[in-house]
Amino acid sequence: MGSKASTTVPDKCTLLIIDVQNDFHSNGSLAVKGADEDAERIAQFIRKSIQPGSSIQLDRIVATLDSHHLLHIANPQFWVANDNVTHPDPFTLITSEDVKNGKWSPRSDLRISHDLVDASLMKDSPDLFHADGSLDLTKYCIEYTRRLEDSSRLTLCIWPPHCLIGSRGHNVVDIVRDAMDEWTSKTGRSVDYVMKGTNLLTEMYSALKAEVVISKDTDLNQDLLSLLKESDKIYVCGQALSHCVNHTVRDLLANMKGSENKVCLLGDCCSPVTSFEKDGQEFVHFLKEIGANVEHSNVIH
Repeated sequence: MGSKASTTVPDKCTLLIIDVQNDFHSNGSLAVKGADEDAERIAQFIRKSIQPGSSIQLDRIVATLDSHHLLHIANPQFWVANDNVTHPDPFTLITSEDVKNGKWSPRSDLRISHDLVDASLMKDSPDLFHADGSLDLTKYCIEYTRRLEDSSRLTLCIWPPHCLIGSRGHNVVDIVRDAMDEWTSKTGRSVDYVMKGTNLLTEMYSALKAEVVISKDTDLNQDLLSLLKESDKIYVCGQALSHCVNHTVRDLLANMKGSENKVCLLGDCCSPVTSFEKDGQEFVHFLKEIGANVEHSNVIH
């Protein structure tokens, strides 16, 4: 896992915790194999930072929260087959061609505000809107999936409903939440929470911006970026290595030029979604290739 040399953590050090929520842990609706053990090590890392004489001084903890509504575009209940009854199974891939030919369609009874989509960001597709300004949802889904495929080289994946706002699955897993509370009590600093994924009509793996930007709130999160730029070192952990950790870090590096030496992935504190292990491996290889660090949490002191 990268260099074996120990690293002394600078004074201004941020721990960026990605989506360490109940639904990604045991008994969660989208449980990631290894997430429980990852959470234990994250909690140990936080607690180590507040021990007397510890050289790990966490100046800031930022915790992102995957935050969805039930009728999100990546959830089964959003879609129906051509029988107008059957919903796609979790992990179904829906292509733009599938939507175009009617294999999968957005439910006809969906009541979704057109305000979720900024027309100025879709100006090269003006036919997405009716004369009254309302959104043609089917045309939007054809265009959205096309843009997802073209810009991010991703196919829309239907996930089990997870991290629904207000549910237990949305909460930070207890062992990490307890450690963060201890850090807050000891240091007098509060955790910075960042919600992502609340817009119904676009996927948001990255905490910094949506995979397809369709509105101001899904564009680059300048406040979060500014917060992270203040750090001398950014340690990253959480779930999942293949998706939200991967995309968040890539966006972070793309918008903080020359920051490769600032970023360190705690490689024993994140795991890939089952069947997406290759994506996680490619991400780790990418980090090493560009000079970012990948370390075990227990060698940092």
